[in-house]
Amino acid sequence: MFRAIACTVTIAAGPALAQTPCGGPFRDFVEALSAAAVERGQNPGTVDAFFDGIRQDQSVLDADRRQGIFQAPFIDFSRRLISSDRLERGRSLGRDYATTFEAIEAEYGVPRGILLAFWAFETDYGSFQGDYNTANALVTLAHDCRRPELFRPQVFAALELYAQDAFDPDTTTGAWAGEIGMVQMLPEDILTNGIDADGDGRVSLKTSPRDALFSGAAMLADLGWRAGEPWLEEVEMPAEFDWYETGLETRKPASDWAALGVTARDGEIDAPDLQASILLPQGKDGPAFLAYPNFPVLFEWNQSFTYVLTAAYFATRLEGAQIYDAGNPEPGLNGEQMVRLQEALQARGYDVGGADGILGSGTRAAVRDVQRELGLPADAWPTPELLERL
Repeated sequence: MFRAIACTVTIAAGPALAQTPCGGPFRDFVEALSAAAVERGQNPGTVDAFFDGIRQDQSVLDADRRQGIFQAPFIDFSRRLISSDRLERGRSLGRDYATTFEAIEAEYGVPRGILLAFWAFETDYGSFQGDYNTANALVTLAHDCRRPELFRPQVFAALELYAQDAFDPDTTTGAWAGEIGMVQMLPEDILTNGIDADGDGRVSLKTSPRDALFSGAAMLADLGWRAGEPWLEEVEMPAEFDWYETGLETRKPASDWAALGVTARDGEIDAPDLQASILLPQGKDGPAFLAYPNFPVLFEWNQSFTYVLTAAYFATRLEGAQIYDAGNPEPGLNGEQMVRLQEALQARGYDVGGADGILGSGTRAAVRDVQRELGLPADAWPTPELLERL
């Protein structure tokens, strides 16, 4: 049996943390975090040592604002991330670590394709894990007012790892958003699901593939991954269909979709009794997929719809699926046009999560509603025609 890191300090936000506003002088914010950490039970000397060298990192904030890759549509995005070399390396690593993947699936029910996909996309199979100072990144993002509620608990989790001699605030590096290791896990996830799978007495997510893969699988299982069930399957859609029924918001047994004319591209539908949603990442004329209950679990790894769909699809390729049929989707919107669309949707009262130019789940749902209202195919794929009509 493998050993998880023990979590001995509660990492939920306490009163002192809740009273610490974002923004303002950075050193004042750090002092408030230090006081909150002591109030929550950490040793004052440990707290002082952890925060002593903390610095605000402008490059982290720049990276947070610079996420243009997520504006790319699914076909472009997936072709950019899934090269023949990356596919072959994934299959080779699947063979090299076959014993590890078999043990993981027996323990947690997470298949190798899923873990290989995130190993590939997050760090190119461990070859580049990020060179941002993790402690600085987390405190910088906790101080920033865009998503402080996400990153403040991560600061306390990193502090607890430091108290356990499992994190060095001076030397630990990773991604700009504070993720660490080959599959990029945040400190809170490491506390909860870090696994010493190679038995050396430490959880080494940066240097031990076995530790990293087991920890990633433990996290997915903890988030609700269901063993033995599929996550994504390519399908073909009938010519006549109520496109408003598509999207993650609508779930039916896969057999009900089959009764409406939806067919698996490679034969029989994988799991006719499971609830499933139909995903059309580029509308009714592009690729089509059935997403099963395991698919939404992947959003805990990354909130981008396009990223998650691409990772889930790549996992099916690593498990033997064929290349998707790209179809012939209508041209979409560029980044500037997408911002204008989101502003128009917000003016109509829709919550699209801000006008960031990214076609996320909230924007897709709003587009589907407006398309139906305007008498257009309600497939959630915004086109120049839709923008003009708005």
